[in-house]
Amino acid sequence: MINIGKINTLNVSKQNSSGIYLSDESGNQVLLIDKKPRKFELEESVEVFVFVDGDGHFAATTEIPHAQVGDIAYLKVASVNYYGAFLDWGLTKNLLVPFSEQHHELEVDEWYFFKIFLDEKERLVATTKLNQFVTDEIEAGQFTVGQKVSLLITDQTDLGIKAIVNNVVWGLLYENEVFQILRKGQKIDGFIKTIRDDFKLDLVLHEIGYKKVMTLTDTILQTLRENGGELAVSDKSEPETIYALFGVSKKVFKQAIGALYKQKQIEIEKNAIRLVNV
Repeated sequence: MINIGKINTLNVSKQNSSGIYLSDESGNQVLLIDKKPRKFELEESVEVFVFVDGDGHFAATTEIPHAQVGDIAYLKVASVNYYGAFLDWGLTKNLLVPFSEQHHELEVDEWYFFKIFLDEKERLVATTKLNQFVTDEIEAGQFTVGQKVSLLITDQTDLGIKAIVNNVVWGLLYENEVFQILRKGQKIDGFIKTIRDDFKLDLVLHEIGYKKVMTLTDTILQTLRENGGELAVSDKSEPETIYALFGVSKKVFKQAIGALYKQKQIEIEKNAIRLVNV
């Protein structure tokens, strides 16, 4: 099956004066439209992006866009004309945002968040009307606490940083639990920290629970061994110092060194931790 607006892995099925044709396992064919394609062997597998051209035909390109159908992405407006706005999204042909899909007037060279979808004629278009696709509340069973998810960083709020989770729902990273610089439009992995009573999501950037603590204990022990058995960090250290060393919050770090202390593998001092019996 050939998926429109997605990256497909297809096989070279025919090469002639008309061009290079690619096909899926069912024999469905699509023309490669690259102006200067490299040489291919028959039956060679090729990764391509498939779309519908201006004449309503399937077309493929080895150019890979910054986002695909179903994605929400932070993209720059390249131009505006009487059809709408056009986005720089990594392909030679820019992506159209019809005026009917603009929540407000878009300006050239400015960046905005867009949802990419197929219109009624299966043509690729984008919209700024994210509320059609992104909800504030999850459905029962849609996510679980501790689940790894994809985050798209959006705006700063009084409580923290808003993010779009898996392209479908809003979530929040609390400011006092973020110890790295996050950029607007950045894509990063995160985890579901809490599913609130109002079915809204609280997020964290580090894995939560026992599994994370056990993974971190191994990292701490290895780092101690590599530094002569001692590190100038403890449960009294600043959160930023801990994050710079191990990429986790102070709470998770304290849980990990607490577990190591109970196992009598380390000693915890005011400004350092030390391996026992180095």
